[in-house]
Amino acid sequence: AAEGKDEASAAENIPPRVAQGKGGERSSILSSAGQFFFEYLVVVSLKKVSDGRYEPKITYQFPKVFTGTPRVHTQFPALSRPCPAPGAASVPAGARSETFSFVLTNVDGSRKIGYCRRLLPSGRGVRLPEVFCIISCLGCFGLFSKILDEVEKRRQISMAVIYPFMQGLRESPFPAPGKSVTIKSFIPESGTELIELTRPVDAHLEHVEFQALLQRLSPHLILHIFASAVLERRLIFLAEELSVLSQCIHAVAALLYPFTWAHTYIPVVPECLLDTVCCPTPFMVGIQMRHLEQVLEQPMEEALMVDLCQGKIIRAVGDEEEILPAKLQNEVLTSLNRHNSNNNVHSKD
Repeated sequence: AAEGKDEASAAENIPPRVAQGKGGERSSILSSAGQFFFEYLVVVSLKKVSDGRYEPKITYQFPKVFTGTPRVHTQFPALSRPCPAPGAASVPAGARSETFSFVLTNVDGSRKIGYCRRLLPSGRGVRLPEVFCIISCLGCFGLFSKILDEVEKRRQISMAVIYPFMQGLRESPFPAPGKSVTIKSFIPESGTELIELTRPVDAHLEHVEFQALLQRLSPHLILHIFASAVLERRLIFLAEELSVLSQCIHAVAALLYPFTWAHTYIPVVPECLLDTVCCPTPFMVGIQMRHLEQVLEQPMEEALMVDLCQGKIIRAVGDEEEILPAKLQNEVLTSLNRHNSNNNVHSKD
């Protein structure tokens, strides 16, 4: 993270970390049995301001009182990105919901993950998207995705139905690895539901969707990206969909397992933090394609820039073929090609 910035600079986002050269140590963000599932749920909506623009604002929060550093809370609207494109407050009626995440790192080294679901409320006519964001210090992406499914289901009925579900969830202790917890939740016209939430035995890789990466990039490109990550370089990924950026960057970071990326890590960079690409230290960031020209205008140092939509490299250092030994490269390529063949994965060449 850049020096002199506190936790309010959400760009200095670092995932669960182990010291370089040491694998297998559990981060505190993953080993938290008995803690609360989450710290807060915030809902970010678009509100029209005096000049006709729409700005993201927190319109609902649970619990009602925030704890911690107030300046961090002011960043939730920007990080949650309820607006799908500049000047386009509404989205098509049939637009599907999107799931993505961000990571906040405090000055004391503690970390929080924002699990987000952007959706269109039920109804007719023009509607504005909302983002439901669960803030937690616990790293279990699959589990929180299921929780967001339940939140989305209740939102289509009424905001009032979300409160008792989140209250029951907050009163339940986070289960130990491999264990489950059952939440009782009442839904009008459906009655009481029992929702079972199971924590995976090992959460380090349970959130990773490798298929998202394998379908968009050829084995050779994945090898170049892996080599650049091993060498701790600057990596920039571009796509328009938030879920694509989030899934692919999590997959790239997971390629380093059992080690972790120990530098700036932002799956989706908000527009107000695009100058992160000027950072002289290593970073791994995702940027929406509509910001490409703005990014290219930044005074960047050498970086690997990958277009996930076209499956190609936009900018490279030039020595990616030479970073890893030839024997290791051949073994990795053989494994990737075999996996793609066995699983009928057609990557972009």
